[in-house]
Amino acid sequence: MKLWIDGALKGEAEACEQLVAQYRGMAFAVAYQLLQDMHGAEDVVQEAFTEAFANLFKLEKPEAFPGWFKVIVERQCYRWMRRKRHSVVPMQELDDVCLMQDQKHDPETWALQKELQRTLRSSITKLPSTMQIVVDLFYFQGYTLQEISEFLGVSISALKKRLFDARAKLKRSIPVRNLAITFNELYEGGEGMLHIMNGDHAANRLRESGIQGDIVVWRELYTYGPISTDMADRKARQHRAVALEDELGIPQREYLQIDKLEHKLLSLKPEQEIVLWFEHDLYDQTMLSYLLHFLSHQKFMEFKINLLCIDSFPQIEHFRGLGQLTPAQMQTLSGTWHVIQEEEMKAGRAFWEAYSSSDIRDHEQYMQQGSQDLPFASAAFKAHLSRLPSETNGLGIIEKTTLETIMTGIQRPTALFREMGDKLPVLGMGDLEYWAHLKRMSEGPYALIRMTGAARFPKYNQHEPAFHDAVLSVTELGIQVLHGEVDWRTLREDEYWVGGIHVEKGIF
Repeated sequence: MKLWIDGALKGEAEACEQLVAQYRGMAFAVAYQLLQDMHGAEDVVQEAFTEAFANLFKLEKPEAFPGWFKVIVERQCYRWMRRKRHSVVPMQELDDVCLMQDQKHDPETWALQKELQRTLRSSITKLPSTMQIVVDLFYFQGYTLQEISEFLGVSISALKKRLFDARAKLKRSIPVRNLAITFNELYEGGEGMLHIMNGDHAANRLRESGIQGDIVVWRELYTYGPISTDMADRKARQHRAVALEDELGIPQREYLQIDKLEHKLLSLKPEQEIVLWFEHDLYDQTMLSYLLHFLSHQKFMEFKINLLCIDSFPQIEHFRGLGQLTPAQMQTLSGTWHVIQEEEMKAGRAFWEAYSSSDIRDHEQYMQQGSQDLPFASAAFKAHLSRLPSETNGLGIIEKTTLETIMTGIQRPTALFREMGDKLPVLGMGDLEYWAHLKRMSEGPYALIRMTGAARFPKYNQHEPAFHDAVLSVTELGIQVLHGEVDWRTLREDEYWVGGIHVEKGIF
């Protein structure tokens, strides 16, 4: 664009023609939207270009030309309206004339097309003006979202949202099947899209919202159990499968279906798009960082990968996750994602490589550097490190908060889990994972808590009727450890993992 503007400033005819060709359609759409007059819009566009070329020397930054020119078009429209004297010729009449010329050899086809055009135009005019102009520029004039964004001064995510809302409204008002199909494959929701998210409940809500494309639930929990940087490594994955079955009750065969999900990604074609739907907490941020690490593979360099990552929603006072949203609320998020840039891919890789490292120094170094490109990454990583045993008493944040909460009188497992979710929402911890932590705290000669009324903690797909009525209490040792009188690290004999760090007999 800078070359065109430099050339236009020098009076070069070719450069002027390039600018006219690039922006005539957009200028006409804006003018017609304001004037509803085809001839007037043409006149305004001509006058706007004349004014723009005469004042081009005032434009300090060439990249600002689209928005600057739009203001000129609007100003010319208001001038035209003040001096308007002739009657309006609706654009629909122009469509009729064009159709008649194109279809004069086939009256039946012409009549059908004419009716379709009228139906379409009538439906579009019922849309809000902000939607009308985007639909016109995107579908009928073929401009890209980037071009429309630059011209209208509206973000691409907002434009996608307008297109999505326009489709939803038009599908209700357009009775003709082939016209509905025209709007059924919106850029931000086509059948070529693969949506990846955490949780079956949220995925079902997304399906119910009517979004187009395939929806995949990424069945992993990187916040628990042994992990490695290369999760596709067969030996490391098998080791993880054994640990998850032993501690959480997840069958190895079921867990290892994660292989199929990764193969599904590797089988995608470049013309398909990926949308990652994730939240702000540690549970989701580890999943997001792994996927960004995985998608940074050479194969995905030509792919369009999008991200939607949120920590709040207007109608939800205490936002925990996408699973809280209704299908209608989910629908409002469609198209608000953004294309992931290289900086975000690098940030995801850095998070995962640090998180999965077995060396505590890598974790500390990442925490010192932080991450500006993924807004929730630093807080999530800080929460991750808080799970390590403290130097004061050997308790991580989960054990410490659990003991404190039980001692306030919240002793039933389900109520305790809810309270932990309120106190430590940044962890995004699920019940299955939390029961495993409670089990570890209650076992062995150096248990911190005891459970009465139930024999065991639930595991995957296991129903323990007595468990929810069980009572938890803090042992004498638990009180001493909580008060810093005893260091639990020197006593406990179990082993566990915090990210890639293997904590064994209190040592890591």
